[in-house]
Amino acid sequence: MIKLDIGGNRYATNDRIFGIVVSSICFWRCLHDFGRRSKGNYVAVNCAAIPSGLLESELFGYEAGAFTGATHAKPGKFELCNKGTILLDEIGEMPPLLQAKLLHVLQDQQFSRLGSRSVIKVDVRILAATNINIPEALASKRLREDLYYRLNAFTLQLPPLRERKEEIPILLKHFMSRMSEQYARPPLPLSPNMLQACLEYSWPGNLRELNNFIKRYLVLGDEKLAVQELHPSNDVHGTKIDASHSATEASGGLKSVARSAKDEAEAEAIKQALDQTNWNRKQAAALLQISYKALLYKIRQYGIAQSKSHKLTAGA
Repeated sequence: MIKLDIGGNRYATNDRIFGIVVSSICFWRCLHDFGRRSKGNYVAVNCAAIPSGLLESELFGYEAGAFTGATHAKPGKFELCNKGTILLDEIGEMPPLLQAKLLHVLQDQQFSRLGSRSVIKVDVRILAATNINIPEALASKRLREDLYYRLNAFTLQLPPLRERKEEIPILLKHFMSRMSEQYARPPLPLSPNMLQACLEYSWPGNLRELNNFIKRYLVLGDEKLAVQELHPSNDVHGTKIDASHSATEASGGLKSVARSAKDEAEAEAIKQALDQTNWNRKQAAALLQISYKALLYKIRQYGIAQSKSHKLTAGA
């Protein structure tokens, strides 16, 4: 179980923390709630989910007339988080030019809204999170080296769920209790067979996947179907599917076979697109004709790992 020493404010009082994390939203929230800035605002910004052209105005705000459609002034997230905490999730997806402006805010604790000459001073604790390969990102200039070292006062690396399987039984009970209350249903039993299947599964989607798994089990109420979903033959996290596995799945019906085949084909198409574009995810998304955000989600969903032979390119 990961333990956070918030009782002694070991990390909760630090103003700059850089994290290499997976499914850590609750973790960052705890740092804020138990720190000296808990009375201030806490805002999480997903840098990968906001188009690069809009991210600057989202972070720093704008004045009326700053651009077409800006009919009134709007404060940015940094302004709203004064005396509080801002989480910059997926900071590795932030454009390099905007990284330079963020570095200026870190150094001088001041910035200007878009379209304004007035300087706004802020006192904000910045939490930054990413799951990219940092040495490669620094080498390819995707992540500014000066920004990284400015942010990196403390680095907290949270391992993926597959590396802390001793937590899975506790998390299963927690999510079952929470979901049963949310959906007004009696909690379902977690049999030894299901617990074993959960412990053997690699959980490429981490806590989000585990949460949705319990939600489906509670709603459908079919333990056999739930265990079958976690069968190793459905695990695309580096596992190949053979004919004997397919025959086993066939006993679950055509829907199970079709879902498995669809997942296989989709994961393979994404891998090929990423290899073809040298892991430039924006180009891969365009090639697959899906949104950039959808591609990031599917990479996590299928646990697609980047080959060491591929180097990240700027703008990837």
